[in-house]
Amino acid sequence: MPREKKDGNLGLKALSVLLAVSLWFFVTYRGQSEMALEAPLEFKNIPKGLELLKYNTKKVGLNIRGHERILQGMRPMDVRVGVDLSSAKEGEADYQFNKEDVVLPRGLKVLRMEPLSVRVALDQTVTRVVPVKAYVVGTPERGYRTRSVEVKPQTLTVEGARAEVSKVSLLRTEPIDITGLDSDLMQDFKVNIDGKNIRLSASEVSVTIRLAKEGK
Repeated sequence: MPREKKDGNLGLKALSVLLAVSLWFFVTYRGQSEMALEAPLEFKNIPKGLELLKYNTKKVGLNIRGHERILQGMRPMDVRVGVDLSSAKEGEADYQFNKEDVVLPRGLKVLRMEPLSVRVALDQTVTRVVPVKAYVVGTPERGYRTRSVEVKPQTLTVEGARAEVSKVSLLRTEPIDITGLDSDLMQDFKVNIDGKNIRLSASEVSVTIRLAKEGK
């Protein structure tokens, strides 16, 4: 009889250990969840004298895992994929990245990502001086006419990828509507770059529009 009691105690102890281990796993994985999202690419360490001209994908599909609370509180800007271009050269090439290149809030893990590379085209950095014109629309008040339009500075330096800069031979301001104008106008206006990936030596120019009465 004592032996049977001892064996029974051992069985109870084993069951207790099993329950404890099961409870540990339950607590560890409780609240864990998965999420599918798209993360933007972030190009880093572009060599001096080169410009990012184009690339064939802007986002990477990710499956991530972590605590529901962290996933729910995550903002779009909290996740991104870094692409190191420190060894890049002029021209087109494929650049690899992996899970280690994903920037995530602490406590999250990347399970899957697609694609694993991006094709990038790099071009030489060049500059060019181009004229700036005021883009005037509309007509002045009846009895007035436009006597002169002056822009200062008259030229700006454009910087960027050679393929982009070569397309820019003239810059214009944003539209300046003079409909109903009956006095001279002196104001700063933004320069329109039409979405081109270029940089200007100044983002605004000063425009002076002088009017004259009809017949004078």
